[in-house]
Amino acid sequence: MTPEFAPSDAPTLPLWLIWSGDDLPPEAGDWPAATGFAARAGQICLLPDADGGLRGALMGLGDPARADRERFQIARAHALPKGDWHLASAPAGLDADALALGWLLGQYGFTRYAGTPKDGPRLRCPEGADAERAIAIATGEFLTRDLINTPACDMGPAQLEQAARDLATRIGARIEVTTGQALLDGNLPLIHAVGRAAEAAPRLIDIRIGDDGPMLTVVGKGVCFDTGGLNLKPGASMGLMKKDMGGAATALGLLSMLADTGALRGIRLRVLIPAVENNVAGNSFRPGDILTSRKGLTVEVNNTDAEGRLVLADAMALAAEEGPDLMISLATLTGAARVALGPDVPPFYCDDDATAQAIQSAGIKAGDPVWRMPFWAPYDSMIEPGIADLDNAPSGGMAGSITAALFLRRFAQGATRYAHFDIYGWQPSAMPGRPKGGVGQASRAILAALPRIVG
Repeated sequence: MTPEFAPSDAPTLPLWLIWSGDDLPPEAGDWPAATGFAARAGQICLLPDADGGLRGALMGLGDPARADRERFQIARAHALPKGDWHLASAPAGLDADALALGWLLGQYGFTRYAGTPKDGPRLRCPEGADAERAIAIATGEFLTRDLINTPACDMGPAQLEQAARDLATRIGARIEVTTGQALLDGNLPLIHAVGRAAEAAPRLIDIRIGDDGPMLTVVGKGVCFDTGGLNLKPGASMGLMKKDMGGAATALGLLSMLADTGALRGIRLRVLIPAVENNVAGNSFRPGDILTSRKGLTVEVNNTDAEGRLVLADAMALAAEEGPDLMISLATLTGAARVALGPDVPPFYCDDDATAQAIQSAGIKAGDPVWRMPFWAPYDSMIEPGIADLDNAPSGGMAGSITAALFLRRFAQGATRYAHFDIYGWQPSAMPGRPKGGVGQASRAILAALPRIVG
């Protein structure tokens, strides 16, 4: 699916956006009152002409005090009749770029297995908005959503690799993939250990673009399905595990956005994706195993269902050897993050105050909120079991997102700055511009903050 606007030269019908309680445009006449239009959020009033045809429409935005809750509610205008439209007016204070992006995000639908793409209304890009940038951002977000929504039978490590290759070809990036036994030969033992029990071989996808300037490295967790391993998840907890590669999907969506918006000029970007399936077989890694990482740190496996931090550890250690100016990890890592902040606001951890402030403020402005949590050093002892250097799953259940972030930080040493995002990657119920299903998180915040954090 390709996001699009109505052509700028196409004949269009007017659409007025109205806050509840605001005056209606005089063009509407008495018809809205006669039909009970009250400008409730998403309420649409079609305006007839003298011949019974359509001459325009009103759409309610609801209470302005609730505006921040539904930043992209213009997406509700996809309920309009098929045809080309333009914004005749919008309340003061609504950002044109947000309106443009919200409209495009509302076009998304996942129809690979059922249904057909909707041939619905089209909106001319709102005046003052950057159409090319909005399309680039929506294109990257659609890629992320498609990858997450595709079930593991069609989105295993090999298919995730192919998606990465397709993107690399499109944007002119270089790509290398290390697979199976070559992971051991290349000293990436944790990635191999987690993925070796699956039919599809584990692999590390390595994408590079740009030759000069400061270096940004993004590492995305690519667990294409997570059974929990020998610590098998209950069925109810396994149902959404196709989304456990949400970090990888978000990393690829971010790469698409960065390339298509021109944000990569003057920087070097590296994207690393450890792609595995955490499955069960006679050669599964076991609770109690002690594994040696690429960095040389030993890890006691106290839960095979805490596998994401293991595959990220080797990829991050490899990345850190190059000394990037900023390393970012993106992962659907812990349930503790969702308990703390719910599905909409992923926590992030950052060891540099200026970088953290730039990301958090950019995320709020971009409608992609993230919330900073602490690398709380006193909890380091919780990930140090004594029998090995590190514990992949500290007992007790306390501060689970923080201890996971502390675990990963051990493997980021060598990077000048480090930020970790513990995303959810899933929209549990539909919201404007965000249908139920896979969703990118933190990518637009990082994109918006990039000029302040890399350069």
